Amino acid sequence: MENINNQVLSVRQLLALTQLSIPTYQRPYRWGARNIADLFTDLATHQNKSAYRLGSVVFYQHTDKDEKLDIVDGQQRTLTLMLTIKVLIEALDEESRDGKKQATKFQRQDIRQQLEALREPIGAFMERTRFSSRDSEVNLRRNYLELHRRVARSEFDEQKIDFLLNKCQVVCFVLEDISEAFQFFDSQNARGRDLAPHDLLKAFHLREFAEHETYRKAEAVAHWERLPSNELAHLFAFYLYRVRQWAEGKSARYFSKENVNIFKGVNLERVGHFPYVESLRIAHHFVDDYNSQYQRKIDGQRMVFPFHLDQMIINGRRFFEMAEHYQKLVAAIVAQETASTQEQPAMLLDDALTKQAGKVLFTLNHYARRHRTGDRYVRAMFDCALIFYIDKFGSQGLSLAIEKCFIWAYRCRIRQQVVQLATMDNYVLEHNLIRAIRDAHQPSDLQAFYLPNISRRENRNNRNGNKDELVELFQEMNYYV
Repeated sequence: MENINNQVLSVRQLLALTQLSIPTYQRPYRWGARNIADLFTDLATHQNKSAYRLGSVVFYQHTDKDEKLDIVDGQQRTLTLMLTIKVLIEALDEESRDGKKQATKFQRQDIRQQLEALREPIGAFMERTRFSSRDSEVNLRRNYLELHRRVARSEFDEQKIDFLLNKCQVVCFVLEDISEAFQFFDSQNARGRDLAPHDLLKAFHLREFAEHETYRKAEAVAHWERLPSNELAHLFAFYLYRVRQWAEGKSARYFSKENVNIFKGVNLERVGHFPYVESLRIAHHFVDDYNSQYQRKIDGQRMVFPFHLDQMIINGRRFFEMAEHYQKLVAAIVAQETASTQEQPAMLLDDALTKQAGKVLFTLNHYARRHRTGDRYVRAMFDCALIFYIDKFGSQGLSLAIEKCFIWAYRCRIRQQVVQLATMDNYVLEHNLIRAIRDAHQPSDLQAFYLPNISRRENRNNRNGNKDELVELFQEMNYYV
């Protein structure tokens, strides 16, 4: 067998390998419709390039007579590519059976021959491969049907087929020691578990930088790397993800690698001139133009891009700017909340708060049972709602917003003996103040959001009669009867 270690192979060359095998220790096949959509988007975006790297595939080569090549890493991608070519071969057969003199998709003889050459190795692989996981079988079947639909579309023409077969490439690595293969497999899986969602977003958005912005990559990465990983994880999981999901009326319990697409938007260099993009495109170029004018060297002014928490993401540079913007905003709000005292007038974002709003913040930062897990969940609800309000309306009506967010969030705490993650998530979706903030046109609109009183018999949080600072606040604000 030809030595393919450290070699770059086209998709056609990869799938022509007759020794391909899926080892039993591999994880189930998990790719879905989103991954297929990303693959076909890449084909459309990069089809004019001379070559396009899809990634790497790592093999363990058996030393017995059959010389099997176990796919150690790259199973998901390889199986999806194999399904795609299998569907193309079936489409070729279908056109041949129809007896059309002018085939609509396969007019080039070289493409037909290349697909025919892959028929036997792919067919043999499908025949001998068995998957122990039911998940693998279900996902393969779903993707097979989805690929049938994709391939049947007129825009998936011979140019894209040629690009996929001959210009899309993978880098191959071959390991010949079984212990080394298992060590590599374990390290890849461990790396996969430890790789945080925000790290995946960093890698994605670095690739999305416009070509003329290459010099700005280093600056974006430098700021990103200066932030502790746990702070970035907290920013995305506790604030950005939850607000975006809850504002849409969707669950927001866990932010994982499966959820990163919520922070992938549009690349303004590649997306078409669709109406929904124009407001983003105008703001993007106007801000850059304003900041680049010579007058800025005189007046020292600088315009910040007008980010909003529920706004469509602009891929690349703006994503890193957005993360920096909200990291600073959240840090400032949290710091000023926790610095509140009873002696001095409360301030938030340099705006003086009413006595009642100041007392709310002071109580939240000092009441005795604030460190319980359930209380932390409720505090997260409060902070998300307040941050979203400030993101939309600034400091206007801020004191009333603090009171509203407090009654809304801590009503859940007083009425529940135990607050779990699911409790918090379900409560938000049933009484969605965050969505009300999204739909509000004026700060005063929020006052129409109805919050019922709590009766003493509903209080399941503190039944032993101990002093309860939260209940005292509810009584002062006439929400406890």
